[in-house]
Amino acid sequence: MTTVEWPVLPLNRTPPGSYFPAIPPPTPPAARSYPQAVRNAPITALMGIVVDGRQPARHPETVRCRVRKQVGSTNRWRLPQSLGSDLLGTSQAVKAIKEPAWSDSVRSIMTGESACTSVNRDPDKAYKFQMEESRPFSSPRLLRKAALSRSSSPSIPSPPRTAPAQMVSPRLAIHKPLTPHHPTPAQVLHYHSKHIFDVAGPDVVLHCLSTSWELHKPFLQKSKVLSELLYKAENPKQQHFYRDRTAETLDRYIRDSDIYSNEYQEISQRLNTVTISDGPRKGLSDPAHTSIQRTRNVTAIKLKIKDANVTKEALAIALGNLYHDDTRVDEEDVAGVMAAAYHMQCPGLLNGCSQIMIDTVKASNVCTYMKAAIQYEQSSVITTCERWLELNLVPQLSLQIHLRELPMEVMTKLLKSTRLFTYNEYSLYKTLCNWIFLRRHPELKLMPSHSSIITYFNSLPKHSAFLEREEGQVYSGLFLSLKLHGITDTSHLDDIQQMNILPYQWLLRVLTQHYHSLQAGGDMRLLQYNFYSGSVRAGFIMEQDLPFYCEVMSIHGFHFELKAVRLDAEGTYTFYIQRLKPSDPVLSFRACERHTFSLRQDRDVRYDIKVQCFLDGQYQCWSTGVQAHGFGLDGKTSQSKPFTLSNLRCPVYATFHMVFPPT
Repeated sequence: MTTVEWPVLPLNRTPPGSYFPAIPPPTPPAARSYPQAVRNAPITALMGIVVDGRQPARHPETVRCRVRKQVGSTNRWRLPQSLGSDLLGTSQAVKAIKEPAWSDSVRSIMTGESACTSVNRDPDKAYKFQMEESRPFSSPRLLRKAALSRSSSPSIPSPPRTAPAQMVSPRLAIHKPLTPHHPTPAQVLHYHSKHIFDVAGPDVVLHCLSTSWELHKPFLQKSKVLSELLYKAENPKQQHFYRDRTAETLDRYIRDSDIYSNEYQEISQRLNTVTISDGPRKGLSDPAHTSIQRTRNVTAIKLKIKDANVTKEALAIALGNLYHDDTRVDEEDVAGVMAAAYHMQCPGLLNGCSQIMIDTVKASNVCTYMKAAIQYEQSSVITTCERWLELNLVPQLSLQIHLRELPMEVMTKLLKSTRLFTYNEYSLYKTLCNWIFLRRHPELKLMPSHSSIITYFNSLPKHSAFLEREEGQVYSGLFLSLKLHGITDTSHLDDIQQMNILPYQWLLRVLTQHYHSLQAGGDMRLLQYNFYSGSVRAGFIMEQDLPFYCEVMSIHGFHFELKAVRLDAEGTYTFYIQRLKPSDPVLSFRACERHTFSLRQDRDVRYDIKVQCFLDGQYQCWSTGVQAHGFGLDGKTSQSKPFTLSNLRCPVYATFHMVFPPT
């Protein structure tokens, strides 16, 4: 009998097969000292020189820990030396103390809802993200999924939201399938009709835009065109569908592509057959290649649409909305869907698209909405876009690249409108120049500066004005609609002369009118006696509920203060015009020193005050009508009759029309 002796290990030794992680080494003192020096540097610098008069030692500069001698507004002050009279350094040191030591990105990593940074107290329970009151709901993807589930299942009541209401806009609902890539038209249509496909297969195939759309008869009654085509269609025929949609897509691509030869297409067709062990090969039309539940008798109809605005995606959304009682269209697709609904004669969808346009009009889409509404005869959308443009053409649209999309007939109508808002007449002249420049340069992607536009027009040939050349004659009617006599500032007149857009005779007529008005005490004798065509405009926008708003208007030696005063917190304002004296503190030093002042004691003025705002879902306009008042320099006659309005909501657009009649 053989005896095996096992080696005896000492008690203080571990078996060779076991593993114990090594204890992490302590942080080097140099690595700990640098962050501490960075945190204490601004405090030490603001404390100044200590009692013994010695400057604190700076952290040693190394390759890894280098002290910055220049820092920006987002970096911390890193120099511990006394600041003394360094005001800039003092400001940066104070800012460093107020700002937290950790940046937003570092804090988001440290406080993120991740299993790597947060652990469970109880190891027996599944991990759950920490949700505290101090941590807001910050998951827009969950909102999108919630909106998607509510839109796809309208009959199921949705649970209450836990996110703040202000984070979700009324138009945030997603009406397209959430896919890693842009969804195809077929996927968009299937997304809207999937609750019907799960119950019954399609019984109508619509051939339109080189695509076959699978539809259902009961929902086609919402379209007059499709219902008529369905009524005139032939008897239903049996249609087979591929078992796998991926194979169908691949076969269609090979068949329609010019890269693959006929031989390869025949091979692909032959390989897509099913071999039965006890029988011959079966072709693609055999039921072995189709699902039984998807083999039905369907009616084939054709629709021809010759409209560039109707794309496959827009048609898919329009057909998908036939399956809903409400309108589910995103803002960026509403113009194309309106075009498809117009050709299919879907009044419900057409009205729904019109309402979406009315609710979402803004500078980036107002021109697109306007073109679509004019082409497809939607008067309500046309009215809304025109009212929006009358108020925001100069304040918003003139500063964006979308200005080039504004049609010329719409621009002509806007310039002749009596409700058009503008800060002054020169602002309207700049807007028109920007519009012409952008139309002549369609390749631009960003809005150029006004100085660049002046340089461009100044670089054109000098032998004639822009409006006198062939390419500029089409814009002559637009400049005739401007009130050029209302541009009295010398710097503005210099820009107009430098741009060389207006003919020399036009500019001479404007200067002659100014000269005669100055010599005649402000009388506008050379103007046609029509108030709205001869008046000079000035205005301002009340964007906040401030106690008062004011603007100074100077013309022909007379200076007026255009004022709006808030009377209560309910939105009651009073508007009036007040004549200013040369010593009035409202006028700037430059105006008092260099501008012309008329010593005439009284000045007859015909004026009109227009106030506009968006109230109760509509654009409201109030006007005093054409009024006459003799403005003097004393307190009794220097102010016009107050015009009081209540329940106004910001933004409020106030426009003042003024004309000096001959006396």
